[in-house]
Amino acid sequence: MGKKFSKVTTSHWGAFNVFVENDKIINTEPFHADPAPPNISQLVPNAVHHSKRVDQPYVRKGWLKKNTTSARGNDEYVPLSWEDAIELAANELIRVKNDFGNEAIFGGSYGWASAGRFHHSQSQLHRFLNSIGGYVSSYASYSTGAAQAIIPHVLGLNFHKVTWGEINSWKLIKKHTDNLIIFGGINPKNSQVSMGGSTEHDVSNHFRNFKQLGKNMVSISPQQDDSPKETTWLPIIPGTDMALMLAIAYVLETEKLANQMFLNTHSSGYELFKKYFLGEDGHSAKTPEWASQQTGINASTIRDLARNMASGRTLICVSWSLQRARYGEHPFWMACVLAAMLGQIGLPGGGVGFGYGAIGNVGKTAKRMQGPLFEQGQNPISDFIPVSRISDMLLNPGGPYNFNGEKRIYPDIKLVYWCGGNPFHHHQDLNRLNKAWQYPETIIVNEPWWTATAQRADLVFPATTQFERSDIGWAKGDPYIFYMPQMIPPVGLAKNDYDIFTALSKKLNCEERFTENQSSEEWIEAIYDKFYRQARSQGINVADLKTLKEKNFERMSIDQDEEDYVPFQAFRDDPLRNPLGTPSGKIEIYSEKIAKFNYPEIPGHPIFNRPFLNQKFPLRLLSPQPHDKLHSQLQVAAEDKTKHAILIMNPQDAKERRISEGDLIKIWNSRGSCLATLKLQETIIAGVISLATGAWFSPTKDGLDISGNPNVLTADTGTSDLGQGSAAHNIEVEVEKYQGV
Repeated sequence: MGKKFSKVTTSHWGAFNVFVENDKIINTEPFHADPAPPNISQLVPNAVHHSKRVDQPYVRKGWLKKNTTSARGNDEYVPLSWEDAIELAANELIRVKNDFGNEAIFGGSYGWASAGRFHHSQSQLHRFLNSIGGYVSSYASYSTGAAQAIIPHVLGLNFHKVTWGEINSWKLIKKHTDNLIIFGGINPKNSQVSMGGSTEHDVSNHFRNFKQLGKNMVSISPQQDDSPKETTWLPIIPGTDMALMLAIAYVLETEKLANQMFLNTHSSGYELFKKYFLGEDGHSAKTPEWASQQTGINASTIRDLARNMASGRTLICVSWSLQRARYGEHPFWMACVLAAMLGQIGLPGGGVGFGYGAIGNVGKTAKRMQGPLFEQGQNPISDFIPVSRISDMLLNPGGPYNFNGEKRIYPDIKLVYWCGGNPFHHHQDLNRLNKAWQYPETIIVNEPWWTATAQRADLVFPATTQFERSDIGWAKGDPYIFYMPQMIPPVGLAKNDYDIFTALSKKLNCEERFTENQSSEEWIEAIYDKFYRQARSQGINVADLKTLKEKNFERMSIDQDEEDYVPFQAFRDDPLRNPLGTPSGKIEIYSEKIAKFNYPEIPGHPIFNRPFLNQKFPLRLLSPQPHDKLHSQLQVAAEDKTKHAILIMNPQDAKERRISEGDLIKIWNSRGSCLATLKLQETIIAGVISLATGAWFSPTKDGLDISGNPNVLTADTGTSDLGQGSAAHNIEVEVEKYQGV
């Protein structure tokens, strides 16, 4: 490795050039082929060499001395040698296995730690835990938990199959779509990131082209800047999208605009469901006038919207954010119903699509490939929890809960091993999580920085960043393949996850099972060789690893030049020969299976559940993704530039509270409080405020989070008994000018 050089690497926010001098990253620059590169990589040099890097293994003093009164998050740490740290962790894993079984081990990982295909934290941790007998796992994601539960019932497909496979490409939308109706926005800043990276960021370009083509693009959201400026903003009260959707259905049905033939041949249960929105089953009719009172949208505007949707090829787009709220399953279900009523599912540019703009590669036209993969192996333990129910699990061992028709029992967890991700960023009600985090006997963390999670662990192993190891970079839907060279030596005594788990596996007598007698470099060669042979067998020319190392990256010829794949076309053409995977083989507008679950909040068809309102906390909080980083990654560098998070508020709300732009504001509710700097914008409706996620949880002794993490305010409750997803949005709060020091 020379004293001064530059190389290209990739990340979850895309590719960029890295400049190194004397074993230190000194600068980054955008990738030359990216039309709209994000600025996130500018934080890399400061973050990688930050003083908050974990420099060597540590043990929490209270845990080491078996002091049961010392609290995680409020204790000192003792430095250890690697040999002693590995010995302590291995002995603890053996003790828990022997005394309680592998059912008492929870493997926590959220998979965003590295874009590399081998040094993928989740795969590394799960493979290691599988090698020692298994672990309690988690199901679904914080991003799409409710959607992953409801979509298989409605469309008979795994939600990720719908997102990545059965979805209209931007190319098809450009060619065929007349009306783009966007519930929850399509935000270009969110499309900056994708699992494994999006190399060519082009969402904004698509919308500029759509505007020139004269497409009708309507963004339905409490915030105008949730979508590109080329869209028409239709402001809506948070949590009321279902009311609007039901009123659209009312107009389509009563004005004979619904495609009855398609409903008869391709859907099940419409006749029963329409009694609900027409008010024939004892409920109020879901008229535009009724919906106007719920949504704040004029009744005539609702009628015009419905008529426009029926007047041409319409694609209903639904943001992932809509299902990250209480009863979040319903708007995703109802979007499918509206698409069925329009009768355009299976037509190019029509139907329904989820996740455009949520991550970068949704809607890309690259051929779907199986990328390089580090196999996790089989987990001998079948028990799991819905991913966002961590606090419930730790606080209620042995307690019952409902999930997707099952009556389940929370496991009794004695040891948590976390590798990749920061639950004290992305979980809801962090004060409750902080309490729950005290219950396990041992918590082990692999982490590059002293995050809030590392500060609440018993054993902390210093992990490398992607710049301190080599890897292969590839992302689903992206045409690029990268060799990610090691840029600098490991910082301090950091080791990569593979070497940490290899050392542990030696102590637990499963080294051969975990490593298969291969080094990390040999594994990279093996998984790439398998990818290379599979690609070649599909007629795709991919460079061999030696050539890729020399070139650094390659743009593969996998763009689809022919007419793009039309989602659900086979089902549309012949629903009998190509049925969906639902009980009826059709789109389930009414689901007898869900009805039999007997969940009051989600019966056999979509319904509107009015958002909870508390007059003590009249403002509704939204917590979108940040524009300047990925979740909380690189926040360690960002916080050096910005002392407090930014709270977005409508000037009308600020005037009523006698606060001004630039004031330091306290945001609070019954769950917690945090600080943020006030910014006033007309682009958010009155009664709603927005505080982006990403800040590191930093509570004072009295519980005030000075960093501005909205998850001290959000509710740790499931979306419903069906999905048990994260319900972070549309939370009740109040604000005031902060008077403290």
